[in-house]
Amino acid sequence: MTRVEAVIVMTAEQDERQGAHMCTGGSEEIRRRLCMTLPAADQSVWLARQATRVVLTAWQLASVEENAVLIVSELATNAVRHAEGTDLIALDLVAAPTWLRIEVHDTDRRWPQPRIPDDFDESGFGFVLVDALAGKWGVRDVEGGKAVWAELATSGGSERRR
Repeated sequence: MTRVEAVIVMTAEQDERQGAHMCTGGSEEIRRRLCMTLPAADQSVWLARQATRVVLTAWQLASVEENAVLIVSELATNAVRHAEGTDLIALDLVAAPTWLRIEVHDTDRRWPQPRIPDDFDESGFGFVLVDALAGKWGVRDVEGGKAVWAELATSGGSERRR
């Protein structure tokens, strides 16, 4: 059996400059953050989902918990299965007053190539699901790889922002 170890860092940030590279909400203050580094292994997807459930309950964001867990599952699974040369993945959850940002980092510089799966495909629906659930999502280059991210509105309406 493979042993899975996680490194978890949680912060309550008051200075909007901290973690500003993660924010798309303008000058909104980041209130809470979870950073979790995991091995690129199937068990890590389960750990990422569980950590997301626990943290969102603690942050009183139950209204977005199910969608957030689904997005975490899809992004982490993609990183574990498709990111070449990746030994570790990182889950970064950032909560501001009106949004939750989910990022999964890996060391593969190649961006994912979302596709519309055929009716009989058994896989390939991950980004279709992320697009349906998230207010907005995307990919960005980071030092040592890429981050795939998605945002969910936590209050103030649920309109999709593009």
